[in-house]
Amino acid sequence: MRFLVDAQLPRLLATRLRELGQEAQHTLDLSEGNLTADHLISEIADQSEAIVITKDADFITSHLLSGTPKRLLLVSTGNISNWKLLCLFELNIHVIISALNSAVFVEITSSGIVTHG
Repeated sequence: MRFLVDAQLPRLLATRLRELGQEAQHTLDLSEGNLTADHLISEIADQSEAIVITKDADFITSHLLSGTPKRLLLVSTGNISNWKLLCLFELNIHVIISALNSAVFVEITSSGIVTHG
């Protein structure tokens, strides 16, 4: 699966996803880095068939109202350490992949995975 990790999440998440066998890029790797506008992140993700991983509620609004980004993984864990975030992804990667194979909007919380459609 291909992921595009948004600015408010650590670059290390993209690295860890690659270590777990996924394709992943962080916004820091884009030409405008973390200054890349949300609509451009959505456009890049949609063109490359990537799933945007974000904490940003603006992506939810855009996804629900205009269908972009086409696929979204929302991180709703509140403030947790990067280490806990990486562990959460590592422990749940198979559930995340399975959920994203059947839904276009998935949410990861501290207690599990929620599919929205």
